[in-house]
This record gives sequence, C-alpha cells and structure tokens, in this order.
Amino acid sequence: MTPHRGTLILILGILSLILCFPLGAVCGAIAWIFANSDLRAMRAGTMDPNGRGSTEGGRFIAIIGIIVTLLIGIVWFLLLGLGAVVAATAKG
Repeated sequence: MTPHRGTLILILGILSLILCFPLGAVCGAIAWIFANSDLRAMRAGTMDPNGRGSTEGGRFIAIIGIIVTLLIGIVWFLLLGLGAVVAATAKG
C-alpha cells in the first residue's frame, strides 16, 4: 500500500486560504487534484486509508480557498476597472 499524502494536502489547502491571488488558487488546485487522486486510491484499496480525514479536510479547505481567491481576484479587477473609469472621466 502506498502512503497517504493527507498532511501535504492539508497544508496546501491551508496555504490556499493564506496566500494571495494567484498563489492561493495554485496551492488550492494542487491540493484538490492530489486529494481526488488519493481518495480514489483509498477507495480502490491501494493507498493507506488512515489519512482519509486529513485528505478530505484538505480538499474541503482547498475548495474554499480557491473560491475565496477567485472572489478576491474578481473584486480586485473590478476595482482596477473602476479606477480606470474614474481616471478617464476626471481627465475629460
């Protein structure tokens, strides 16, 4: 049986919440991909199932981190666009 990567997935999931745009999304995506792969292997019986809890927790946190990072990115781009519109109308 291969060892689980639950701790790594959990750390990447937490980093997806802590790091700013776009690094948070990258860490979250890696954690999500690893977690899905590991959970599939655990269901198949080829990976140590002792890390299931941390793997599922890391996947959940990674999904939340990706959503938060994307929302921050959208707000940032909207504010940047609003600033450009205000600057353009102030000159005109």
